[in-house]
Amino acid sequence: MDPSDQSSELFASFPPIPFTLFLPEENFSLNINPNSDTTINTSITPDQDSTNGSSQFFPFTVPKKRRRGRPQRSVTSFNFPPFPNGSFSGNNGIVSSSSSSASVPVSRNNVGSSSSNVPDVADEIIVINKESTAEALLALTAGFPADHLTEDEIDARVVSVIGGIEQVNYIIIRNHIIAKWRENVSNWVTKEMFIDSIPTHCHTLLDTAYNFLVSHGYINFGVAPAIKEKIPAEPSKPSVIVVGAGLAGLAAARQLMRFGFKVTVLEGRKRAGGRVYTKKMEGGNRVCAAADLGGSVLTGTLGNPLGIMARQLGYSLHKVRDKCPLYSLGGKSVDPDMDLKVETAFNHLLDKASMLRQSMGEVSVDVSLGAALETFWQAHGDAINSEEMNLFNWHLANLEYANAGLLSKLSLAFWDQDDPYDMGGDHCFLAGGNGRLVQALAENVPILFEKTVHTIRYSGHGVQVIAGNQVFEGDMALCTVPLGVLKSGSIKFIPELPQRKLDGIKRLGFGLLNKVAMLFPRVFWEMDLDTFGHLSDDPSRRGEFFLFYNYATVAGGPLLIALVAGEAAHKFESMPPTDAVTRVIEILKGIYEPQGIEVPEPIQTVCTRWASDPFSLGSYSNVAVGASGDDYDILAENVGDGRLFFAGEATTRRYPATMHGAFLSGLREAANMANYANARALKLKIDRGPSKNAHSCACLLADLFREPDLEFGSFSVIFGRKNADPKSTVILRVTFNDPQKKNHEGPNSDQRHTNKLLFQQLQSHFSQQQQLHVYTLLSRQQALELREVRGGDEMRLNYLCEKLGVRLVGRKGLGPNADSVIASIKAERGNKKPSSTYLALKSGTSKMKTSSTRNAVRRAKIVRNSTRVAAAAPVSNTPNDIKQMDQDSSATLQIKPT
Repeated sequence: MDPSDQSSELFASFPPIPFTLFLPEENFSLNINPNSDTTINTSITPDQDSTNGSSQFFPFTVPKKRRRGRPQRSVTSFNFPPFPNGSFSGNNGIVSSSSSSASVPVSRNNVGSSSSNVPDVADEIIVINKESTAEALLALTAGFPADHLTEDEIDARVVSVIGGIEQVNYIIIRNHIIAKWRENVSNWVTKEMFIDSIPTHCHTLLDTAYNFLVSHGYINFGVAPAIKEKIPAEPSKPSVIVVGAGLAGLAAARQLMRFGFKVTVLEGRKRAGGRVYTKKMEGGNRVCAAADLGGSVLTGTLGNPLGIMARQLGYSLHKVRDKCPLYSLGGKSVDPDMDLKVETAFNHLLDKASMLRQSMGEVSVDVSLGAALETFWQAHGDAINSEEMNLFNWHLANLEYANAGLLSKLSLAFWDQDDPYDMGGDHCFLAGGNGRLVQALAENVPILFEKTVHTIRYSGHGVQVIAGNQVFEGDMALCTVPLGVLKSGSIKFIPELPQRKLDGIKRLGFGLLNKVAMLFPRVFWEMDLDTFGHLSDDPSRRGEFFLFYNYATVAGGPLLIALVAGEAAHKFESMPPTDAVTRVIEILKGIYEPQGIEVPEPIQTVCTRWASDPFSLGSYSNVAVGASGDDYDILAENVGDGRLFFAGEATTRRYPATMHGAFLSGLREAANMANYANARALKLKIDRGPSKNAHSCACLLADLFREPDLEFGSFSVIFGRKNADPKSTVILRVTFNDPQKKNHEGPNSDQRHTNKLLFQQLQSHFSQQQQLHVYTLLSRQQALELREVRGGDEMRLNYLCEKLGVRLVGRKGLGPNADSVIASIKAERGNKKPSSTYLALKSGTSKMKTSSTRNAVRRAKIVRNSTRVAAAAPVSNTPNDIKQMDQDSSATLQIKPT
């Protein structure tokens, strides 16, 4: 532990925490073949009642991040309910087939039903095949829940009503499409393949599900010939600049090219891949090997997009085997019983730390994981010897490796917030190195190497990316540089990034892992294992060469890689390479020479220095003290009204610090960029035909306000949900004489009704006429403050005048600034027609996204200070003014305080 970390004193007053480990029932198993995403076998023992569908749960194992370095001996399970043989409830939930209430008919031919009670086909759950449960499990590996929609699906309006039968059918169709593509990921799945198997009344859902999956990169992605041929020969859409040719940048570039964009990738290095780097090592006698000096392990193969790419290319994956012996200082093998005892105690302490953070609540946000573990270990009742202490420190080093961070800096509250989203399945090496995937992704992608970007300018009109003395202009830009580069400030953003994003960059941690790769003339170690560990008696050096990877099985030659984690990784940056190699050889000789095995001198060695690399400045991200999973979402937010986007492993809340997380973030941003570009193209089309399209613009705004994000009294607000900046622009609409809305807020008799007369005049004037809609632009913070005003609509009008000084205008008076806001909102909501029955949060409740990964979830606080809209000169309004406004939608309603 870091001696300077005094946080452990916080735990002195906490009593021992009861601990119970959940273990799945012995007679249930879920076996998924890692070589085939579609082979899912569920087995139930004969004495199990297989007819009671409501009581069966399949344990779905989730390997924890804590075990990334050394394969886990036992894994925690969560219960996955089988896809319903009965029905779904109308509120997203699954109800038992034995339940008589709230049940939904599955067939129109219900026995004993009369013609008057026969439900409409739209009220039935469709049946495509008998593999619904297997297909749901397969979709789960792609990140889709079994019984509800993802946030992206909700934002895309894939269904008109949340929680109904339509949603159930959409999920069944979505899962079926995913399963169909996974049968052969080298094919391009078309919509026509499903026409015959899906009922006609659900073809609209088929269109929606297929378009969502393709545009967001859940199917038909990768490097198979059938997919590559879909890239058009000539781009038809605006230009995009991608900064960085790592996995995120390459994934986004290929997807954008397929969408028809003109793409240019700028890379500072002389190679593609970023932190994924496979180096060919070679010596005399034709000895050579491929060494992964950066990202090396595919952490989970179930649904892993990199595993899918490996299948497309015919590359083999090698499972990292569970056997991992540990060796003490003198090279003696650690007693297996002692190893198991300390490992069990270590995992028990982690579980106690998890219980502790729940009892501490939000206080745990500011406490380190290291402080908790150190305190619990010191309070451990059993006497420990020096070897047990060394074993405990080895497990701490393994945990620091998994998180690329010092335990004294990891957040107790959120260090493992991504565990529920683990891909599942085996951890694997790719034969020949991950550079083979990089090479396939980079093929035919226009990459300009040795272009070090130092400035990015963005505005509502486009972007400029400056590298050296060259200026690259585009419609949009995607920044995929590592978090370490963003933290360093080596790239200047003009204008400066929003403070919200700057704070997120500062809060998140960015750790370090280094390696020593050694090519030997022959293999002298055991070939029946893939990893072995070494203990240290110095806690500050516990991560120094603590774990060795046997790469001889996949590298093509006798290659060993030693890992350096934690505090030792930082000291390693300044250690002379010769000293580092000498130290590793001493360790290996101490292990093998007592067994009578000679350790030869290596033919070639390579030492990494990832913290000194100006294009990475570290290895991968972690949740530091004071940070949370929300910060990953903040880093993923685009800026400049959909002009500058961000991708990379530090922008994905579910899969941070992983290669597949980086890849998936690139696909995610390609979809976002395409949505914004399509919205701008729609706006441009509207602008070019003012007479014809003025009505279209009005209809678009009316459609958006059918599902307002905020609604209170006669006021409603729409805004972009993916941009949570309190200063972001929103559109406010005030409706006069809305018969559906009544003001239930009783006025305070002590308050002055400053605009009561005007309000009554407006309501009276339009009592026998059509509704009047007037608008204005506010900041999101101002809209939230307006919602909190008490005293009814009159007091809110008074607040708009006295506090904000705004002018209410007709639709035409909103101007071009509103057009970009409307386009952004339209891009987020997608092209599906909104429905008035869609999930709407009324009475002033916002639809902003929330997170519930842990019991104690840290929310980003809204800044209370916001820029006010410039006040217009107040004038009085007469009934004649009001009548004129009714006739001219571009007129202005100005409110004069009385």
